[in-house]
Amino acid sequence: MKPPAKQARAAATRERLLDVAGALLAEVGVERISTNLIAARAGVSPPALYRYFADKYAVLEALGRRLMARQNAVLERWVERHAEGGISAMAAHIGALLADTAAVTRAEPGAVWILRALHASPALAHVRLDSHRGVTDRLAAACAPFLSGVAPELLWRRLRIAVEIGFAADEMLYEERRIDPDAALADVAAMLSAALAELAARR
Repeated sequence: MKPPAKQARAAATRERLLDVAGALLAEVGVERISTNLIAARAGVSPPALYRYFADKYAVLEALGRRLMARQNAVLERWVERHAEGGISAMAAHIGALLADTAAVTRAEPGAVWILRALHASPALAHVRLDSHRGVTDRLAAACAPFLSGVAPELLWRRLRIAVEIGFAADEMLYEERRIDPDAALADVAAMLSAALAELAARR
């Protein structure tokens, strides 16, 4: 069932405001962006923007949640494609997961500044933390049927660390120009594949 036209227009307006905010964030950074700047760039009045976002931190949170949702969609497709093959199949395709997630991240307007905001602001840290925990939960659910001899708390802890390493490596590549991105992601994939293989060997 399609949403009413009014709801569809509101959703489209909200997405357009986020697109504008992401592009503006890439230009001016976290400190200088404001709701007034976003409204002016989007061609709406500040009161119109406030119907969707209370302040700039609400905009940043929405940008973070949208980026994380798009990253998580990559994970979901990856799990659907490879989980049935077991640990060996998932381990063999970690590189694809990292590369596809990086591509989605780089396609997001203002992605590097969104990520910096999620790290820098205590009010936004929960967005990143909740998402990374959710990714860990999804991976644990996919791996657990093949790792019956591994304690759930150990599996979750190892996967949580792996998730953080994967995202941290990708974020590093926004600034570190002395490392080839493809080579770096391949190195991370090799490390994470080895970690999965080690868990599988515990059976």
